[in-house]
Amino acid sequence: MPQDRAAQPGLKKAITLRHAVALYVSSVLGSGVLVLPGLAAHLAGPASLVAWVVLSVASFPFAWTFASMSARNPESGGVYAFAKEAFGPGAAAAAGWLFGLWYIAGAPAVVLIAASYLGYAFPLSRLSMTLIACAVILVPYVINLGGIKFSSRVQLGIVVAIAALLVLAVAFNIGAVRPEAFSPFLPNGLLPVGTAAALIFWSYLGYENVSNVAEEFKNPRRDFRRSVLLSVVLIGLLYLAVAFVTVGTRSWEEGGSVAPFAALFSRVFGSYGAAGTAILAVVIIFATVNAYTAGMSRVFLAVARDGSLPRALAKVSPRSGVPARSLHVLTALAMVMLLAYYVFNFDLQTALLIPSGAAILVYVLGSASGIKLLAPKGPARALPWISLVMSVAVLPFVGPLALAALLFGAAGMLYSRFARRG
Repeated sequence: MPQDRAAQPGLKKAITLRHAVALYVSSVLGSGVLVLPGLAAHLAGPASLVAWVVLSVASFPFAWTFASMSARNPESGGVYAFAKEAFGPGAAAAAGWLFGLWYIAGAPAVVLIAASYLGYAFPLSRLSMTLIACAVILVPYVINLGGIKFSSRVQLGIVVAIAALLVLAVAFNIGAVRPEAFSPFLPNGLLPVGTAAALIFWSYLGYENVSNVAEEFKNPRRDFRRSVLLSVVLIGLLYLAVAFVTVGTRSWEEGGSVAPFAALFSRVFGSYGAAGTAILAVVIIFATVNAYTAGMSRVFLAVARDGSLPRALAKVSPRSGVPARSLHVLTALAMVMLLAYYVFNFDLQTALLIPSGAAILVYVLGSASGIKLLAPKGPARALPWISLVMSVAVLPFVGPLALAALLFGAAGMLYSRFARRG
């Protein structure tokens, strides 16, 4: 039987509009802003800017769909809660377990990216970089134990610092932009533009994460849609500005995924450009992990409340108002996965594809839930459908690891089914 929530300590309603924008920006604006402008330009040349514009506009259907469902029913768990209402407990359990796989496999992968940036700038051993990655997981864990209000304030400060550094890099490089850098505009033809768009797609994942903490919004009906509009504009402008100066200064020709942005930062910090890039990368990825630690722990809370995970994980700390046990378990499992990456020497591509399959399947479930639950009028009716089509179209590119994610989601459904019978 479901436990009596009235008898349990509740989550604290502390998230306001500015905190929501900070959570959105830090959830979406990950390491892609440093890596992908150079990689996309290598593929498609100046025409990669078209892909950035298209993806900036196309990210709105995802953001609007998740925000509208959260404003309609502000419950912790985000897509888990949407799938439960739309398709029942089995689909919800699959979403919850996929979220777990996304974080447990994905957090170690992205913190290794942060460590690799430091390894680019400083002479670090593989063990040293793994220990740094460990710290980038543990610090958000400690911050989130302090409560959502404290975590949101930290997040707001970090996002302001990230935005300021990116604007500074763009401002110092805009004078070096040359018209001849944009010619020829299509050096490799049209097809690479599509490939670049598929690559850039990953930079816009993250809008679902804020829905995971919907229960802690002070005014969800007002602030969800406002924060989405502000965040989509801010994220799009930052991405486009960085991509524009990367192409316009031909920094992307300097090779590698780190070097183009290091070249941009060298105009700000001189010979310390690589070090500045590395530090910025760590700050950005730390912000992303901090946001997802908050969001995913709320998913575990919601799943455990319904019995699709052990109910002990549903306990909320009366002092801090956070699901402390869920935080403990998620962090411990992420650390185990980080150790596995080190011991078995996983390459970064494999490490990123494992959570990618889970993430896309979560988006499929979330978009399908939006189609069933939302009944907007006019052109907005097409937005959940656009989200679903985009998610399904990208899934095959994950390859065989998408099947592993499907099996993991199926395991969640089986666990939920036997738990309900028991």
